[in-house]
Amino acid sequence: MLNLHPQFITDKKGTKISVVLPMKEFNTIMENLEELEDIRLYDEAKQVNEPSIPIEKAFKMLDEKRKNKK
Repeated sequence: MLNLHPQFITDKKGTKISVVLPMKEFNTIMENLEELEDIRLYDEAKQVNEPSIPIEKAFKMLDEKRKNKK
């Protein structure tokens, strides 16, 4: 588990309103969130039951689409 060292910014009443994290911890959190998003998108794609295509063909299709936009 990630060990965080947050510092809190409070208002005049002492209510926590913001958090400050070391950059290394923030970057680790962002990387974890991106990985979770990839997993979520993968799971979502698996449920659609649409036929898949080879990655090489997908790249060719994208390249053709880009060329046609010009």
